[in-house]
Amino acid sequence: MFGIDGILTPPSEAPHLPLYFIEVMGYRDQKGDLYPGLFSEIFLYLNNHRPLNDWRAVLIFTQRRFDPDLPNHYLDFDNGIRLQRIYLDELPAEVATQSLELGILYLVGIQAEAAPDQARQLIIRAQQELSDSSNRRQIIELIQTVLIYKFPNLTTQEIEAMLGLSELKQTRVYQEAQQEEALTFLLRLLTHKFGTIEAEVQSRLQHLSKTQLEDLGEASLNFTAIADLLTWLQTHAPPSN
Repeated sequence: MFGIDGILTPPSEAPHLPLYFIEVMGYRDQKGDLYPGLFSEIFLYLNNHRPLNDWRAVLIFTQRRFDPDLPNHYLDFDNGIRLQRIYLDELPAEVATQSLELGILYLVGIQAEAAPDQARQLIIRAQQELSDSSNRRQIIELIQTVLIYKFPNLTTQEIEAMLGLSELKQTRVYQEAQQEEALTFLLRLLTHKFGTIEAEVQSRLQHLSKTQLEDLGEASLNFTAIADLLTWLQTHAPPSN
């Protein structure tokens, strides 16, 4: 079964903009499935959905050596507008300075020995450029994840020390962002299960610690009625007098 990593669809009011099919490759295609699978998925999607939009395919390789090259059956797409191939290990260094997002893409492609310094620069930029603490935390954790894949023999703690994250993660702002995300996720889960959550209950949830929110999230998987939530709150976090 084939699968495409992402499909970017333009707004319905912009039929002149193309669909983008995105595929990311970070390993060698041993079976030769990449291009046949990609184009099969694209044409299956076009047949099933019949969009008005034109389409483009973007293949992102972490290294050029992972590109098996187009098989003969698909050579018509070579050097055309429909297929674009990007090799992260060949991106020019100036790309990293254009935006945080491009900086992270550049980080994925560079050699491991240069990655820690680049990652630290991106973390500094994230702290300076992102005013939303939740977005900032997510970007920093994404940067950390890239380093974890680049240094599989290092522990998470060693990666955090390499990037200077140990101290950052102890800051009040960082921990508050974690708690806010945990609360947002829990509210979505409870709303999906039980519908609108009353303001009084939401207020009680807001006073839970991050650990309590995580415990409640796990417990809520077994809740069958809103009464189960109220019982849990009464038991684990009764209202203060």
